[in-house]
Amino acid sequence: MTVTKYSASGNDFIFIIRKKKKDRSKLAKRLCHRQNGVGADGLVVVMPHAEHDFEWDFYNADGSRATMCGNASRAAAHFAIEKGISTDGESEFLTGAGVIKASVNGNYVTTDMTKPIILSQELEEYGETWWFIDTGVPHLIAIRENVDEFDLEQAADLRKRFNANVNICSIEDEETMLVRTFERGVEDETLACGTGMVACFIRANNETLVNDNIKTLPKSGEELYISYEEDEDVYRFAGQVKKTFVAETVD
Repeated sequence: MTVTKYSASGNDFIFIIRKKKKDRSKLAKRLCHRQNGVGADGLVVVMPHAEHDFEWDFYNADGSRATMCGNASRAAAHFAIEKGISTDGESEFLTGAGVIKASVNGNYVTTDMTKPIILSQELEEYGETWWFIDTGVPHLIAIRENVDEFDLEQAADLRKRFNANVNICSIEDEETMLVRTFERGVEDETLACGTGMVACFIRANNETLVNDNIKTLPKSGEELYISYEEDEDVYRFAGQVKKTFVAETVD
């Protein structure tokens, strides 16, 4: 089986092309295993679609499905351009959360995110107020003075009780934000989470703590850019992606 590995801001993904949908949960667990497989945060299965360039099935490392993944959407657009599935630097594809449009300029990819839903602005947990926002997948967001300490036991508890990813963020200034994320399906902190960074931006922007166009730094330290385009009512998420290797796996 030919697999292509991508890294998008420290989030890593395996891509395969298939003709038909089917349950590939076991395959995802095997390929994503860090010791016995290729190793990744998720598996992306790219399949043909009648109305769009392609559609995907996205699997977390534990074999569970996810409707959306921001960093994977950027890597998917780059992969599709390289494979000739998408052309002219533009990609449009169907995810479980809806249609994604992306533009690819070399290794720099900009994605139009799906329309977010603010589920709650007043969840009180562990002595602080959390927002609950769905940016394709659900996220809990707390804003703190700094993100130096991230209690992963606390995050795991919140993840289980709310079935959501858990994010903490801090505001450096009106144009810079730091984010750390505990992701469901990986069940640990990851180096980056695109939908989580966008969710943090939405809260911070709604509370007028940041401007409409900011730089975001996840745990990986790679710079990503998030903006709200008011005239189009769309959130954009941009940054570098890297194809790390292509390999043949042994069944």
